[in-house]
Amino acid sequence: MGAVNIIVTILHLIFSLSIIVIVLLQSGKTAGLSGTVAGGAETFFGKNKGRTIDAMLSKYTTFAAIAFLVTSVLLFAFNK
Repeated sequence: MGAVNIIVTILHLIFSLSIIVIVLLQSGKTAGLSGTVAGGAETFFGKNKGRTIDAMLSKYTTFAAIAFLVTSVLLFAFNK
């Protein structure tokens, strides 16, 4: 096992744990009928939708998922 393989494995573990934590921090998308009506009005009239905590967590989830995929492919290539 080379040094690069160890580094990629550690990064892979960090990204996998960060995906778990970030997903658990996000709020649920459905809150029943009242959540559907209020959520629709909030997205239509909300000015700072991209700056909310949920939007930031969504961006972090996307980044962590892409990084996890890249490290998975690298680990597969190293172990072949």
